[in-house]
Amino acid sequence: MSAAVQNETPLRGRAETLASNLPPLLARAFRLADGVILGEHGRRQPGSGDAFWQYRPAVAGDAARAIDWRRSARSDQHFVSQKEWQAAQVVMLWADNAASMRYASDKSLPTKADRAALIALALSALLIRGGERVGLLNLPAGRGRLQLERLTAQLEQEQSAEEYGQPQVGNIPRHASAVFLSDFLGDIKALETALSQVADHGVKGVLLQVLDPAEEAFPFHGRTVFESMGRGLSHETRKARDLRERYLDRLEERKAALAAIAARIGWQYYCHHTDSTASTALLWLYHALEERR
Repeated sequence: MSAAVQNETPLRGRAETLASNLPPLLARAFRLADGVILGEHGRRQPGSGDAFWQYRPAVAGDAARAIDWRRSARSDQHFVSQKEWQAAQVVMLWADNAASMRYASDKSLPTKADRAALIALALSALLIRGGERVGLLNLPAGRGRLQLERLTAQLEQEQSAEEYGQPQVGNIPRHASAVFLSDFLGDIKALETALSQVADHGVKGVLLQVLDPAEEAFPFHGRTVFESMGRGLSHETRKARDLRERYLDRLEERKAALAAIAARIGWQYYCHHTDSTASTALLWLYHALEERR
């Protein structure tokens, strides 16, 4: 008993040291992923796998070992138990890190870039646990702990100097799945062109728009200077409240346009706010990918 107790402290200390060496973003992503209970990726067709899918009547040529004798005993007919096909898929992610994503209206809120990176990495952890291959637009798809470390390093890298981000889709494999996380406040025509290009190659995916709550509420009034995060755009007004209605109309038009583009190419669209829990968006994304299979 005493020997076991003596060995416990060094092991615990080593474990705590190991955990403390995790990149902060990866540690947060693991905590977020651990809070979501999920099943495996079914493909809704017969094949190799562990999950039961359906029974079918036995036909000539079926081996005796394929017969489900328990099910067949309840009928005058023999039945074969089919498993659901489960296979690794490629999922490519883009978490926008342009200047516009650095915005946070309150110190208690994360920036849009931080929330997008956290959700992207947590989703990667879930998918890799399920046997999927995950990559970024600038990182080839892979699996395993080493790939998670590569994803973390890329998502934590210095942010882009561009005012608004655009996905560079040339490296997305045909028939892969894709997840784009951004505020999508830049050139919507360029985005539509990129999405149409990958959709023509059989890529299915989802758009997750990440917005700060102030961008939805427009809580400004009186004299206000509006300046883009990259300092490239600036507008001063003495009556900010007078701009509210026009701004909100433009924002709704943008969200509707994104949803329409996604629907036209068979993708899904969802808007997430940084004052909401990240787990809500993560769970939606995961199930949206399930539906894209």
